[in-house]
Amino acid sequence: MSEKINKKIRFKKAVWDYYKTHKRADLPWRKTTDPYHILVSEIMLQQTQVRRVVGAYKAFIKAFPSVRSLARAPLAKVLTQWSGLGYNRRARYLHECAQTIVSKYKGILPKETKEIESLPGIGDYTANALRAFAYNEPSLCIETNIRTVFLHHFFPKTRRLVSDKEILGFVAETLDQKNPREWYFALMDYG
Repeated sequence: MSEKINKKIRFKKAVWDYYKTHKRADLPWRKTTDPYHILVSEIMLQQTQVRRVVGAYKAFIKAFPSVRSLARAPLAKVLTQWSGLGYNRRARYLHECAQTIVSKYKGILPKETKEIESLPGIGDYTANALRAFAYNEPSLCIETNIRTVFLHHFFPKTRRLVSDKEILGFVAETLDQKNPREWYFALMDYG
C-alpha cells in the first residue's frame, strides 16, 4: 500500500476516533434531516458562532416550523425573530428562499446543486452542505473548520497559500460515500 493511501487511512481513523469521543450531540440541526430546518441552520451559521445560533435556531423553528409558514410570514416578523444574529440580509434571503421553494418547488428543497444555488443568497458551500446534511448526498463541501483539518493533516509545513481547489481534491478522496452527513459532522468537530 502506498504512503499516500496509508496517510488517508490514518487521517480518516483519526477523525472518526475523535468524533466517537467528542461529537457535538447537542446541536439541534444534527438531530433532523428536515431540509427546511437544515436550510435555516446553514443560513444562521454563516458568520455566526455556533453557541449563538443554538437558541436562535430553536426559537426560529418554533416561530416558523415549516418552509410554508416562513414563506407566508411578513418580512418584519422574520426580521424580529432574527434579531441578535446580525447580518439581516441573511434573514431576507432565507425568507425569499422559502417563498421560492414554495412557489417553484412545491415546498420541497431541491436536491440538485444548480437548483439549490439558484435560490436567493445560496452559494456553492451552502448548496453542497444542504445536499450532504439534508439528503446525505456525497457532495463536496469546504468551510473554515474543514479547511483547517485538511491543512493540518495534508499540508502541515506548507507556508504558501493552499487553494480550496487543492483541498477539495483531498475532501473528494476521503469523503465517506455512504454517510457523508456524519463524515462532515466529524470533520467539523475535529476542526
